[in-house]
Amino acid sequence: MDTQTYNYKVVRQFAIMTVVWGIVGMLVGVIVAAQLYLPALNLSEIGPWFHFGRLRPLHTNAVIFAFGGCGLFATSYYVVQRTCNTRLFGGWLASFTFWGWQAVIVAAVITLPMGFTQGKEYAELEWPIDILLTLVWVAYAIVFFGTIAKRKVKHIYVANWFYGGFILAVALLHIVNNISIPVGFMKSYPVYAGAIDAMVQWWYGHNAVGFFLTAGFLGMMYYFVPKQAGRPVYSYRLSVVHFWALIFTYMWAGPHHLHYTALPDWTQSLGMVLSLILFAPSWGGMINGIMTLSGAWDKLRTDPILKFLIVSLSFYGMSTFEGPMMSIKTVNALSHYTDWTVAHVHAGALGWVGFVTIGSIYYLIPRLFGKTQMHSVKLIEAHFWIATIGVVLYIAAMWIAGVMQGLMWGSLNDDGTLTYSFVESVKRTMPYYAIRVVGGLMYLAGMCIMAYNVYRTAISGKPVEAEIPAVSQQHH
Repeated sequence: MDTQTYNYKVVRQFAIMTVVWGIVGMLVGVIVAAQLYLPALNLSEIGPWFHFGRLRPLHTNAVIFAFGGCGLFATSYYVVQRTCNTRLFGGWLASFTFWGWQAVIVAAVITLPMGFTQGKEYAELEWPIDILLTLVWVAYAIVFFGTIAKRKVKHIYVANWFYGGFILAVALLHIVNNISIPVGFMKSYPVYAGAIDAMVQWWYGHNAVGFFLTAGFLGMMYYFVPKQAGRPVYSYRLSVVHFWALIFTYMWAGPHHLHYTALPDWTQSLGMVLSLILFAPSWGGMINGIMTLSGAWDKLRTDPILKFLIVSLSFYGMSTFEGPMMSIKTVNALSHYTDWTVAHVHAGALGWVGFVTIGSIYYLIPRLFGKTQMHSVKLIEAHFWIATIGVVLYIAAMWIAGVMQGLMWGSLNDDGTLTYSFVESVKRTMPYYAIRVVGGLMYLAGMCIMAYNVYRTAISGKPVEAEIPAVSQQHH
């Protein structure tokens, strides 16, 4: 039995949890957005657990690692089996990665509101959870690379290069940034100090964006866009150039988070230059994905899954143009510490990562439950439009607010004093915070529609294990 079928069970588990954690992560996001508009929602009278400062890292961790992470596990396990013509390597290890990853997420949900944190962006979790996370990640690498090692097909498809690069880079980033000395059950101190700690943190932080939120999801794009479009990748050569250029360049971009700080000036400039170079491979990948639709553009009219996947690439292109622009020191002088940064992050997270994940999960669910398609294509269409309008409201509001903040903060009177007090800029920002809450609510509503659709599809079908074809195929 073991040798004839793919392991779809673990793919199913991760796919379902992607939707569940998506709702949780977006819900906490809407709550913290609402807190910025109505501070009473911090519920200070009952304790500190619901404060913005406690819930905000919960939101980032839930969206990136719970929603995004489960999506990456689900799709990488599916793609590596299908493109290597072999069952997942390591037997029970795949199941361990599922339960271990859920344990890490639940630990985050408990400890972050309690205030246990390292105070590092995207690396808030304290040392016992970090150790569990490391064990899960090592198991993930063994399963993934073990599957590639025993593949029945000589060729390693490009999606697996991106998934593999993401797995190795994230392991390196996580371990180096989290080297710390425990001084209690939930307390530790980093081994780095001062500017070096900041440098290591943003090398980690930006590469969490670059590898976790980009390379991994490009693996998704290179498999699911051609599959859903029914077309081969536009240029296979470009996909290989895209991979190596991206992997090399991203590692160096971190210092652009530390412009005008105590970091040596040359380091800031190097980060800026490499960020600008990064624009080229990013757009190469975006163009490759979108041009895959050559000869199949008409499908966009009728296929909402394809809409999600292609619009996600548009957001990827937009975010990877905006990022290098914001890394230019003169632009950064305006944008840094403003809500423009928040707009940029969410264009990438909701538009690129969110949409490509949603599209991929919609592709997977029917295949995992023995159905020809999702319960309702109309609901997918509704989800697409509600989510798209939500993202646009969100990022447009934050762009306007951010540029306004930057201009107000930098505005000086003739005698060199500040034209505006800080609180005046906050007051001016309030209407945009209200719009952001509406945009976030729409995106959350879309996730709820998706959950209903997935639920109806799953209960009307039954879990299946696809058979591995006997004849090895070069291309899928």
